Amino acid sequence: MTRGLLIAAPRSGGGKTTVTLALAAALRRRGVKLRTAKSGPDYIDPGFHAAATGLPSPNLDTWAMPPPLLEATLADACLGAELLLVESAMGLFDGLNGPPGGRGAAADLAARFGLPVLLVLDVAGQSQSAAAVARGFVAHQPGVRIAGVVLNRVASDRHRDMVRQAMAQVALPVLGSLPRNPELRLPERHLGLVQAQELEGLPALLQRLADVAERHCYLDAILACATALPTVPARAVAVRPPGNRIALAADAAFSFVYPHVLAGWRRAGAEIVPFSPLADEAPAEDCDAAWLPGGYPELYAGTLAAAENFRTGLARFAATRPVHGECGGYMVLGAGLVDAAGERHAMTGLLDHVTSFADRRLTLGYREARLHAAGPLGRAGARLRGHEFHYATLLDPGRDARFAELIDGQGRSLPAGGGRRGLVSGCFFHVIGDVS
Repeated sequence: MTRGLLIAAPRSGGGKTTVTLALAAALRRRGVKLRTAKSGPDYIDPGFHAAATGLPSPNLDTWAMPPPLLEATLADACLGAELLLVESAMGLFDGLNGPPGGRGAAADLAARFGLPVLLVLDVAGQSQSAAAVARGFVAHQPGVRIAGVVLNRVASDRHRDMVRQAMAQVALPVLGSLPRNPELRLPERHLGLVQAQELEGLPALLQRLADVAERHCYLDAILACATALPTVPARAVAVRPPGNRIALAADAAFSFVYPHVLAGWRRAGAEIVPFSPLADEAPAEDCDAAWLPGGYPELYAGTLAAAENFRTGLARFAATRPVHGECGGYMVLGAGLVDAAGERHAMTGLLDHVTSFADRRLTLGYREARLHAAGPLGRAGARLRGHEFHYATLLDPGRDARFAELIDGQGRSLPAGGGRRGLVSGCFFHVIGDVS
Protein backbone atom coordinates (compact mmCIF):
# COMPACT_ATOMS: atom_id res chain seq x y z
CA MET A 1 0.00 0.00 0.00
CA THR A 2 1.25 3.46 -0.94
CA ARG A 3 0.34 6.54 1.07
CA GLY A 4 0.27 9.95 -0.54
CA LEU A 5 0.72 13.62 0.31
CA LEU A 6 0.34 16.72 -1.87
CA ILE A 7 2.79 19.59 -1.33
CA ALA A 8 1.21 22.87 -2.42
CA ALA A 9 1.41 26.64 -1.92
CA PRO A 10 -0.66 29.76 -2.61
CA ARG A 11 1.47 30.66 -5.66
CA SER A 12 4.44 29.82 -7.82
CA GLY A 13 7.78 30.69 -6.28
CA GLY A 14 6.59 30.01 -2.74
CA GLY A 15 9.05 27.20 -2.03
CA LYS A 16 7.16 24.04 -3.09
CA THR A 17 10.11 22.55 -4.99
CA THR A 18 12.58 23.34 -2.21
CA VAL A 19 10.34 21.72 0.41
CA THR A 20 9.59 18.72 -1.82
CA LEU A 21 13.29 18.09 -2.45
CA ALA A 22 14.19 18.62 1.20
CA LEU A 23 11.56 16.14 2.40
CA ALA A 24 12.38 13.62 -0.33
CA ALA A 25 16.10 13.73 0.42
CA ALA A 26 15.60 13.52 4.19
CA LEU A 27 13.07 10.67 4.03
CA ARG A 28 15.17 8.74 1.54
CA ARG A 29 18.11 9.12 3.93
CA ARG A 30 15.87 7.53 6.57
CA GLY A 31 15.25 4.56 4.30
CA VAL A 32 11.67 5.42 3.34
CA LYS A 33 10.77 3.96 -0.07
CA LEU A 34 9.37 7.01 -1.74
CA ARG A 35 8.53 8.36 -5.15
CA THR A 36 7.43 11.74 -6.40
CA ALA A 37 5.09 13.17 -9.03
CA LYS A 38 4.24 16.63 -10.35
CA SER A 39 0.78 18.02 -10.96
CA GLY A 40 0.21 19.69 -14.31
CA PRO A 41 2.57 20.13 -17.25
CA ASP A 42 6.20 20.54 -16.17
CA TYR A 43 9.50 19.07 -17.31
CA ILE A 44 11.99 20.79 -15.02
CA ASP A 45 10.78 19.96 -11.51
CA PRO A 46 10.44 16.20 -12.20
CA GLY A 47 14.13 16.13 -13.15
CA PHE A 48 15.02 17.45 -9.70
CA HIS A 49 12.60 14.98 -8.11
CA ALA A 50 14.34 12.13 -9.93
CA ALA A 51 17.72 13.33 -8.66
CA ALA A 52 16.39 13.30 -5.08
CA THR A 53 14.71 9.89 -5.27
CA GLY A 54 16.67 8.03 -7.95
CA LEU A 55 13.39 7.24 -9.79
CA PRO A 56 11.37 8.90 -12.59
CA SER A 57 8.79 11.46 -11.51
CA PRO A 58 5.66 11.43 -13.71
CA ASN A 59 3.11 14.18 -14.26
CA LEU A 60 -0.54 13.99 -13.18
CA ASP A 61 -2.97 16.27 -15.03
CA THR A 62 -6.73 16.27 -14.58
CA TRP A 63 -7.38 18.34 -17.73
CA ALA A 64 -5.00 16.81 -20.27
CA MET A 65 -5.26 13.18 -19.11
CA PRO A 66 -8.46 11.18 -19.58
CA PRO A 67 -9.40 9.36 -16.35
CA PRO A 68 -7.96 5.93 -17.38
CA LEU A 69 -4.60 7.55 -18.22
CA LEU A 70 -4.60 9.58 -15.00
CA GLU A 71 -5.28 6.45 -12.94
CA ALA A 72 -2.68 4.41 -14.82
CA THR A 73 -0.04 7.11 -14.35
CA LEU A 74 -0.79 7.34 -10.62
CA ALA A 75 -0.60 3.55 -10.32
CA ASP A 76 2.79 3.56 -12.08
CA ALA A 77 4.00 6.33 -9.77
CA CYS A 78 3.12 4.22 -6.72
CA LEU A 79 4.97 1.08 -7.81
CA GLY A 80 7.34 -0.09 -5.08
CA ALA A 81 6.74 3.02 -2.96
CA GLU A 82 5.64 3.42 0.64
CA LEU A 83 5.11 7.15 0.11
CA LEU A 84 4.24 9.31 -2.90
CA LEU A 85 4.95 13.04 -2.66
CA VAL A 86 3.07 15.03 -5.31
CA GLU A 87 4.27 18.58 -5.91
CA SER A 88 1.62 21.06 -7.00
CA ALA A 89 2.01 23.37 -9.97
CA MET A 90 1.38 27.10 -9.40
CA GLY A 91 -1.05 27.68 -6.52
CA LEU A 92 -3.12 24.82 -5.10
CA PHE A 93 -6.40 25.98 -6.70
CA ASP A 94 -4.93 27.47 -9.89
CA GLY A 95 -6.18 25.97 -13.16
CA LEU A 96 -8.65 26.61 -15.92
CA ASN A 97 -11.93 28.37 -15.22
CA GLY A 98 -14.71 25.89 -14.66
CA PRO A 99 -16.10 23.50 -12.08
CA PRO A 100 -13.57 21.59 -9.95
CA GLY A 101 -12.54 18.15 -11.14
CA GLY A 102 -11.01 18.62 -14.56
CA ARG A 103 -9.40 22.07 -14.47
CA GLY A 104 -5.78 20.90 -14.24
CA ALA A 105 -5.51 22.32 -10.70
CA ALA A 106 -3.63 20.38 -8.04
CA ALA A 107 -6.73 20.68 -5.87
CA ASP A 108 -8.52 18.43 -8.38
CA LEU A 109 -5.96 15.70 -7.66
CA ALA A 110 -6.32 16.21 -3.92
CA ALA A 111 -10.10 15.82 -4.09
CA ARG A 112 -10.12 12.94 -6.59
CA PHE A 113 -7.57 10.74 -4.83
CA GLY A 114 -8.01 11.90 -1.23
CA LEU A 115 -4.54 13.43 -1.05
CA PRO A 116 -4.03 15.50 2.11
CA VAL A 117 -2.28 18.82 1.48
CA LEU A 118 0.89 20.04 3.14
CA LEU A 119 0.66 23.79 2.56
CA VAL A 120 3.94 25.68 2.10
CA LEU A 121 3.61 29.30 3.17
CA ASP A 122 6.27 31.87 2.31
CA VAL A 123 6.04 34.07 5.40
CA ALA A 124 8.70 36.61 4.44
CA GLY A 125 7.34 40.05 5.28
CA GLN A 126 4.37 38.81 7.33
CA SER A 127 3.56 37.02 10.56
CA GLN A 128 -0.03 36.62 11.87
CA SER A 129 -1.42 37.35 8.41
CA ALA A 130 -0.12 33.95 7.29
CA ALA A 131 -2.86 32.37 9.42
CA ALA A 132 -5.51 34.29 7.48
CA VAL A 133 -4.12 32.89 4.23
CA ALA A 134 -4.17 29.38 5.69
CA ARG A 135 -7.74 29.83 6.94
CA GLY A 136 -8.86 30.74 3.44
CA PHE A 137 -7.20 27.64 1.97
CA VAL A 138 -8.83 25.40 4.58
CA ALA A 139 -12.32 26.65 3.71
CA HIS A 140 -12.01 27.29 -0.02
CA GLN A 141 -12.96 23.95 -1.61
CA PRO A 142 -14.91 21.13 0.05
CA GLY A 143 -13.14 17.81 -0.33
CA VAL A 144 -9.66 19.35 -0.19
CA ARG A 145 -8.11 18.83 3.24
CA ILE A 146 -5.18 20.91 4.49
CA ALA A 147 -3.31 18.62 6.88
CA GLY A 148 -0.66 21.07 8.06
CA VAL A 149 1.70 23.84 7.02
CA VAL A 150 5.41 24.30 6.49
CA LEU A 151 6.63 27.86 6.90
CA ASN A 152 9.24 29.00 4.39
CA ARG A 153 11.75 31.87 4.59
CA VAL A 154 11.42 32.32 8.35
CA ALA A 155 13.55 35.23 9.55
CA SER A 156 14.11 34.21 13.21
CA ASP A 157 12.84 32.08 16.07
CA ARG A 158 10.65 34.97 17.19
CA HIS A 159 9.18 35.28 13.70
CA ARG A 160 8.45 31.53 13.63
CA ASP A 161 6.77 31.60 17.04
CA MET A 162 4.52 34.51 16.10
CA VAL A 163 3.27 32.66 13.01
CA ARG A 164 2.90 29.39 14.93
CA GLN A 165 0.75 31.01 17.62
CA ALA A 166 -1.52 32.53 14.96
CA MET A 167 -1.85 29.15 13.24
CA ALA A 168 -3.17 27.65 16.46
CA GLN A 169 -6.32 29.76 15.96
CA VAL A 170 -6.87 27.97 12.63
CA ALA A 171 -6.25 24.57 14.24
CA LEU A 172 -3.51 23.82 11.72
CA PRO A 173 -0.28 22.20 12.91
CA VAL A 174 2.98 23.84 11.86
CA LEU A 175 5.03 20.85 10.71
CA GLY A 176 8.18 22.70 9.73
CA SER A 177 9.78 26.12 9.41
CA LEU A 178 12.61 26.59 6.93
CA PRO A 179 14.91 29.52 7.63
CA ARG A 180 15.56 32.21 5.06
CA ASN A 181 18.71 31.07 3.24
CA PRO A 182 19.59 32.16 -0.32
CA GLU A 183 22.00 29.22 -0.62
CA LEU A 184 19.00 26.86 -0.72
CA ARG A 185 17.49 28.49 -3.83
CA LEU A 186 17.71 26.69 -7.16
CA PRO A 187 19.04 28.62 -10.18
CA GLU A 188 16.56 29.67 -12.86
CA ARG A 189 16.41 30.57 -16.55
CA HIS A 190 13.70 31.60 -19.01
CA LEU A 191 11.65 28.36 -18.82
CA GLY A 192 12.02 28.02 -15.06
CA LEU A 193 14.75 26.22 -13.17
CA VAL A 194 17.99 25.15 -14.80
CA GLN A 195 17.78 21.43 -15.58
CA ALA A 196 18.92 19.04 -12.88
CA GLN A 197 21.47 17.39 -15.17
CA GLU A 198 23.24 20.74 -15.60
CA LEU A 199 23.97 21.30 -11.90
CA GLU A 200 27.24 19.72 -10.84
CA GLY A 201 26.60 20.69 -7.23
CA LEU A 202 23.11 19.17 -7.06
CA PRO A 203 24.04 16.10 -4.94
CA ALA A 204 25.63 18.38 -2.33
CA LEU A 205 22.61 20.72 -2.42
CA LEU A 206 20.26 17.77 -1.85
CA GLN A 207 22.28 16.75 1.17
CA ARG A 208 22.07 20.30 2.56
CA LEU A 209 18.32 20.27 1.98
CA ALA A 210 18.04 16.93 3.77
CA ASP A 211 19.96 18.41 6.71
CA VAL A 212 17.61 21.41 6.79
CA ALA A 213 14.53 19.15 6.75
CA GLU A 214 15.90 17.02 9.56
CA ARG A 215 16.61 20.10 11.70
CA HIS A 216 13.53 22.16 10.93
CA CYS A 217 10.72 19.77 9.96
CA TYR A 218 8.76 17.26 12.02
CA LEU A 219 9.30 14.34 9.66
CA ASP A 220 7.33 11.77 11.68
CA ALA A 221 4.33 14.10 11.88
CA ILE A 222 4.54 14.80 8.15
CA LEU A 223 4.63 11.07 7.42
CA ALA A 224 1.59 10.58 9.65
CA CYS A 225 -0.38 13.05 7.50
CA ALA A 226 -0.13 10.87 4.40
CA THR A 227 -3.11 8.63 3.62
CA ALA A 228 -3.57 5.48 1.54
CA LEU A 229 -4.04 6.03 -2.18
CA PRO A 230 -6.88 4.17 -3.91
CA THR A 231 -4.83 3.03 -6.91
CA VAL A 232 -5.96 0.31 -9.27
CA PRO A 233 -3.43 -1.10 -11.77
CA ALA A 234 -4.26 0.15 -15.25
CA ARG A 235 -2.66 -0.10 -18.67
CA ALA A 236 -3.69 3.06 -20.49
CA VAL A 237 -1.38 4.53 -23.17
CA ALA A 238 -1.03 8.32 -23.44
CA VAL A 239 -0.61 8.35 -27.22
CA ARG A 240 0.04 5.46 -29.55
CA PRO A 241 3.73 4.80 -30.28
CA PRO A 242 4.83 6.16 -33.69
CA GLY A 243 6.75 2.95 -34.41
CA ASN A 244 8.03 -0.31 -32.98
CA ARG A 245 11.57 1.06 -32.55
CA ILE A 246 11.57 4.78 -31.83
CA ALA A 247 14.76 6.83 -32.19
CA LEU A 248 14.54 9.45 -29.42
CA ALA A 249 16.78 12.54 -29.43
CA ALA A 250 18.09 12.71 -25.88
CA ASP A 251 20.75 15.12 -24.62
CA ALA A 252 21.00 18.59 -23.05
CA ALA A 253 19.23 20.15 -26.05
CA PHE A 254 16.42 17.56 -26.20
CA SER A 255 15.29 16.50 -22.75
CA PHE A 256 11.62 17.48 -22.43
CA VAL A 257 9.75 14.20 -22.77
CA TYR A 258 7.10 13.01 -20.35
CA PRO A 259 7.82 9.73 -18.52
CA HIS A 260 4.20 8.59 -18.87
CA VAL A 261 4.43 8.93 -22.67
CA LEU A 262 7.55 6.76 -22.83
CA ALA A 263 6.02 4.30 -20.34
CA GLY A 264 2.94 4.03 -22.55
CA TRP A 265 5.03 3.36 -25.64
CA ARG A 266 6.93 0.63 -23.85
CA ARG A 267 3.66 -0.77 -22.49
CA ALA A 268 2.43 -1.01 -26.09
CA GLY A 269 5.55 -3.00 -27.03
CA ALA A 270 7.73 -0.25 -28.53
CA GLU A 271 11.48 0.04 -27.91
CA ILE A 272 13.12 3.44 -27.27
CA VAL A 273 16.55 3.96 -28.88
CA PRO A 274 18.24 7.22 -27.72
CA PHE A 275 20.61 9.25 -29.85
CA SER A 276 22.39 12.58 -29.29
CA PRO A 277 22.22 15.33 -31.94
CA LEU A 278 24.72 17.37 -29.88
CA ALA A 279 27.20 14.48 -30.25
CA ASP A 280 26.47 14.56 -34.02
CA GLU A 281 24.57 11.28 -33.91
CA ALA A 282 21.82 10.39 -36.37
CA PRO A 283 18.82 8.18 -35.59
CA ALA A 284 19.63 4.49 -35.84
CA GLU A 285 18.88 2.97 -39.23
CA ASP A 286 17.07 0.01 -37.68
CA CYS A 287 14.42 2.32 -36.15
CA ASP A 288 11.11 2.98 -37.86
CA ALA A 289 10.29 6.43 -36.38
CA ALA A 290 12.20 9.38 -34.91
CA TRP A 291 11.05 11.77 -32.19
CA LEU A 292 12.72 15.08 -31.36
CA PRO A 293 11.35 16.35 -28.02
CA GLY A 294 11.56 19.84 -26.62
CA GLY A 295 14.44 21.25 -24.62
CA TYR A 296 16.89 24.11 -25.08
CA PRO A 297 18.15 23.90 -28.69
CA GLU A 298 18.47 27.69 -28.75
CA LEU A 299 21.40 27.37 -26.32
CA TYR A 300 23.19 24.97 -28.67
CA ALA A 301 22.15 26.33 -32.08
CA GLY A 302 25.71 26.64 -33.36
CA THR A 303 26.60 23.10 -32.34
CA LEU A 304 23.45 21.71 -33.96
CA ALA A 305 24.07 23.70 -37.15
CA ALA A 306 27.55 22.17 -37.38
CA ALA A 307 26.35 18.60 -36.66
CA GLU A 308 26.57 17.41 -40.27
CA ASN A 309 26.15 13.71 -39.54
CA PHE A 310 23.01 14.41 -37.52
CA ARG A 311 21.49 16.65 -40.19
CA THR A 312 22.22 14.43 -43.19
CA GLY A 313 21.33 11.27 -41.25
CA LEU A 314 17.99 12.71 -40.13
CA ALA A 315 17.20 13.79 -43.71
CA ARG A 316 17.99 10.30 -44.98
CA PHE A 317 15.82 8.80 -42.24
CA ALA A 318 12.91 11.15 -42.99
CA ALA A 319 12.82 10.11 -46.64
CA THR A 320 11.29 6.76 -45.68
CA ARG A 321 10.17 6.95 -42.05
CA PRO A 322 8.16 9.41 -39.90
CA VAL A 323 9.93 12.13 -37.92
CA HIS A 324 8.13 14.36 -35.40
CA GLY A 325 9.37 17.34 -33.40
CA GLU A 326 7.82 18.94 -30.31
CA CYS A 327 8.62 22.57 -29.45
CA GLY A 328 12.45 22.64 -29.45
CA GLY A 329 12.44 19.63 -31.77
CA TYR A 330 10.06 21.52 -34.07
CA MET A 331 12.46 24.47 -34.09
CA VAL A 332 15.32 22.20 -35.19
CA LEU A 333 13.22 20.68 -37.98
CA GLY A 334 12.85 24.16 -39.51
CA ALA A 335 15.04 26.02 -41.97
CA GLY A 336 16.66 28.30 -39.43
CA LEU A 337 16.89 29.34 -35.78
CA VAL A 338 17.88 32.83 -34.65
CA ASP A 339 19.59 32.74 -31.26
CA ALA A 340 19.35 35.32 -28.45
CA ALA A 341 22.27 37.31 -29.93
CA GLY A 342 20.44 37.65 -33.25
CA GLU A 343 22.62 35.22 -35.19
CA ARG A 344 20.80 32.90 -37.58
CA HIS A 345 21.82 29.22 -37.68
CA ALA A 346 20.81 26.75 -40.37
CA MET A 347 18.72 23.90 -38.99
CA THR A 348 17.73 20.64 -40.70
CA GLY A 349 15.37 22.22 -43.25
CA LEU A 350 12.97 19.29 -43.20
CA LEU A 351 10.26 21.90 -42.66
CA ASP A 352 10.63 25.47 -43.91
CA HIS A 353 9.63 27.67 -40.96
CA VAL A 354 12.14 29.94 -39.19
CA THR A 355 12.06 30.52 -35.43
CA SER A 356 13.68 33.22 -33.35
CA PHE A 357 14.80 33.50 -29.77
CA ALA A 358 16.01 37.07 -30.26
CA ASP A 359 12.43 38.36 -30.35
CA ARG A 360 11.28 36.70 -27.13
CA ARG A 361 7.59 36.38 -26.39
CA LEU A 362 6.07 34.05 -23.82
CA THR A 363 3.53 31.52 -25.06
CA LEU A 364 2.06 29.45 -22.27
CA GLY A 365 -1.06 27.40 -21.69
CA TYR A 366 -3.09 24.27 -22.24
CA ARG A 367 -3.81 23.22 -25.81
CA GLU A 368 -6.07 20.78 -27.62
CA ALA A 369 -4.94 19.70 -31.07
CA ARG A 370 -7.01 18.10 -33.82
CA LEU A 371 -4.73 16.42 -36.37
CA HIS A 372 -5.20 17.35 -40.01
CA ALA A 373 -3.71 14.11 -41.32
CA ALA A 374 -2.57 10.72 -40.04
CA GLY A 375 0.97 10.76 -38.67
CA PRO A 376 3.20 9.92 -35.71
CA LEU A 377 0.64 11.20 -33.17
CA GLY A 378 -2.38 9.35 -34.53
CA ARG A 379 -5.08 9.25 -37.19
CA ALA A 380 -6.53 12.24 -39.02
CA GLY A 381 -9.03 13.97 -36.77
CA ALA A 382 -7.56 12.60 -33.53
CA ARG A 383 -7.92 14.95 -30.54
CA LEU A 384 -4.88 15.36 -28.32
CA ARG A 385 -4.42 17.44 -25.21
CA GLY A 386 -1.20 19.00 -23.98
CA HIS A 387 0.38 22.42 -23.63
CA GLU A 388 2.75 25.05 -25.00
CA PHE A 389 5.49 26.76 -23.04
CA HIS A 390 8.14 28.65 -24.97
CA TYR A 391 9.62 32.08 -25.63
CA ALA A 392 10.51 31.43 -29.28
CA THR A 393 8.59 33.18 -32.05
CA LEU A 394 7.93 32.29 -35.68
CA LEU A 395 9.80 34.71 -37.94
CA ASP A 396 8.47 32.85 -40.97
CA PRO A 397 5.68 30.25 -40.64
CA GLY A 398 6.75 28.64 -43.90
CA ARG A 399 4.58 27.10 -46.58
CA ASP A 400 4.20 23.57 -45.22
CA ALA A 401 0.77 22.05 -44.72
CA ARG A 402 -0.65 22.73 -41.29
CA PHE A 403 -0.10 19.98 -38.72
CA ALA A 404 -3.15 20.54 -36.51
CA GLU A 405 -5.93 22.88 -35.52
CA LEU A 406 -5.23 24.22 -32.04
CA ILE A 407 -7.54 25.61 -29.37
CA ASP A 408 -6.60 26.76 -25.89
CA GLY A 409 -7.93 25.38 -22.62
CA GLN A 410 -11.00 27.62 -22.80
CA GLY A 411 -11.87 26.50 -26.36
CA ARG A 412 -10.58 29.56 -28.24
CA SER A 413 -8.99 29.00 -31.66
CA LEU A 414 -5.26 29.68 -32.02
CA PRO A 415 -3.44 30.66 -35.22
CA ALA A 416 -0.26 28.55 -35.13
CA GLY A 417 -0.63 24.83 -35.77
CA GLY A 418 2.83 23.59 -36.74
CA GLY A 419 3.70 22.07 -40.09
CA ARG A 420 3.97 18.79 -42.00
CA ARG A 421 5.73 17.80 -45.19
CA GLY A 422 6.02 14.26 -46.40
CA LEU A 423 6.74 12.08 -43.38
CA VAL A 424 7.95 15.01 -41.24
CA SER A 425 5.74 16.90 -38.80
CA GLY A 426 6.21 19.27 -35.90
CA CYS A 427 4.55 21.80 -33.64
CA PHE A 428 5.22 23.85 -30.50
CA PHE A 429 2.52 21.66 -28.90
CA HIS A 430 3.67 19.10 -26.27
CA VAL A 431 1.33 16.11 -26.18
CA ILE A 432 0.15 14.73 -22.82
CA GLY A 433 -2.75 12.47 -23.78
CA ASP A 434 -5.09 11.34 -26.55
CA VAL A 435 -8.69 12.25 -25.70
CA SER A 436 -10.29 11.10 -28.98
